[in-house]
Amino acid sequence: ALIGRPAPQTSLPPLEGLLANGTQVPGLDPAAFKGQISVVNVWASWCVPCHDEAPLLVKLAQDKRIRLIGINYKDSPDNARRFLGRYGNPFAAVGTDAHGRASIEWGVYGVPETFVIGRDGTIAYKLIGPITPENIDRVLRAEIEKALGKP
Repeated sequence: ALIGRPAPQTSLPPLEGLLANGTQVPGLDPAAFKGQISVVNVWASWCVPCHDEAPLLVKLAQDKRIRLIGINYKDSPDNARRFLGRYGNPFAAVGTDAHGRASIEWGVYGVPETFVIGRDGTIAYKLIGPITPENIDRVLRAEIEKALGKP
């Protein structure tokens, strides 16, 4: 329903204590969507499929043409940090959605869900359910390539 619409303009606080190179990883700032392709992944440490897709997100983050952003859904900060410590943090920014309000604005039905945001800040694609070895290239990367091809 949100495809073709602007990404929600909801700011989210950072995941407290999540560091990269000794500095706090920023939270979600909707201004960051403008001018680049972003992939937004809604996840939680208690979500079983999120554990399966985590290594695929780490691999996807190696594509420097895109920016990976996480929305941590209804999770405890300790568990979320442990989860990212276990798999590696693929995200340039992680916003915490402790009460699930932002996820409602994003139209999230359940975790995980992944969005491709175009350079103009609009939602280009939404993947409901986990990123899998079967759909990462055929579906998600294909949608990212489409978004990258648009001016």
